[in-house]
Amino acid sequence: MKYRFPASLWLATVALSAADPALTIYNQNFAVIRETVPLDLKPGVNRVRHVGLTSFAEPDSVILRDPSGKVALRILEQNYLADPVSMDALLASYEGKTIDFQLNDGKIVQGRIVRAGLPGQFGEGPPEPRLNQALIESEGKLHFGLPGTPLFPALTRDSILKPTLDWLVRSDRAARLDAELAYLSGGMNWKADYNVVASDETDLVELLGWVTIENHSGKSFQNSTIALMAGEVNKLLPMNARAVRMGGFSAGIAGGSLQIPPPVSEKTFDDYHLYTLQNATTLPDGETKQVEFIRADQVNTKRIYVYDGAQINRDPYQNWTYDMIRNNPEYGTQSNPKVWVMREFVNNQANHLGMPLPQGRLRFYRRDTTGRLEFTGENEIRHTPKDETVQVYTGSAFDLVGERRRTDYQINHGNRTADETFEIRVRNHKRESAEVRVVEHLYRGYNWNISIETDPHVKKDSQTAEFALNLKPDEERILKYSVHYTW
Repeated sequence: MKYRFPASLWLATVALSAADPALTIYNQNFAVIRETVPLDLKPGVNRVRHVGLTSFAEPDSVILRDPSGKVALRILEQNYLADPVSMDALLASYEGKTIDFQLNDGKIVQGRIVRAGLPGQFGEGPPEPRLNQALIESEGKLHFGLPGTPLFPALTRDSILKPTLDWLVRSDRAARLDAELAYLSGGMNWKADYNVVASDETDLVELLGWVTIENHSGKSFQNSTIALMAGEVNKLLPMNARAVRMGGFSAGIAGGSLQIPPPVSEKTFDDYHLYTLQNATTLPDGETKQVEFIRADQVNTKRIYVYDGAQINRDPYQNWTYDMIRNNPEYGTQSNPKVWVMREFVNNQANHLGMPLPQGRLRFYRRDTTGRLEFTGENEIRHTPKDETVQVYTGSAFDLVGERRRTDYQINHGNRTADETFEIRVRNHKRESAEVRVVEHLYRGYNWNISIETDPHVKKDSQTAEFALNLKPDEERILKYSVHYTW
């Protein structure tokens, strides 16, 4: 498409060539892209064209400014040319015209493009009489699909090979400057992965963290300064349905024990955390790049066993009130036999950590007595500030079993009270002692009191009590308690 400008305006056409770019990639499938572009402006109105935006640029987010603040730039008009030359586009532009087609045997035939068809429908394959297929008239016959490879005339000067911005820029003076171009783009993402390696003899672990960056923006970035923003930044989804379909990620285990500074530094920015790669990085389009950003040895972790014995399928009880739950004596009486395995560690400097940990997948490995690594579970952690505790579920214990049984339930509607008694058995079949945290959810009302108990409890919140049971090898412990509800 040609853009016409008022004849009364005197225009100076400026071509932009970008210096090394800088990227801030968010873990929400978008990025801020900044490029330094040289401008040679005349007083008045200049026509400026910048070639090479990403395929998922948001043109209404564009900022063009003089970072020194010396030159007042005003964009009078911006045109976003986002339909680069492709076979689809050229077929559509030559609809109704005759062009050459090269057959598989090299022969050249002419064909008139009766109908270009919809994008993506020009490939080879059996012809189907559908309206979204190309229709070509060649040698007096109609062909659904293309008879061969289309041979188009040479490109015109107005042809767009890459997404382009075309501006009318007013300058208050003649100036040569390095302007900053910044815009938002989809098609880029990053995430964190953590690998925790423990030995068979101790719970001191080695923690390795990776950042994995993916570029599907449609543009390659050479020698780029890359920063990664962690946090939940509010971002409205663009109206353009193309915006970002990201694939999966994977990260391996880094071996060795070289004590080198991490290639990523971290600092607080606004209410988020910014991680900057120390070295300039080339990020080709379609590439997945991984960088180690944390390596910590001798991290003290704690293995925790948790028995949450009430097995409740909550689907049938959606929107139930406390009155409905109290009047259903069978609610919460099914027993869950599995004892969970949890891992817990403190993210502070005393524990050889203390760096804000972005959200990501945490994988656990353990070395057996022969030194071989075995995978023992994984889960995800949320954004975790320094000095906070990380606790994740990694699986169910094989040699620990729980059993929960209700032995009594009484409700007195006149006095607005209810009493319930439970017996919980936990068996340890391991060759070593184990501490099991028994978690009980007191779900029949906010007002409750444990009136009888064989082991002391800790009130964790308004509806949760926790008991600690220490079991010797091959020991069974029996916990009994009664709870009194009032409302």
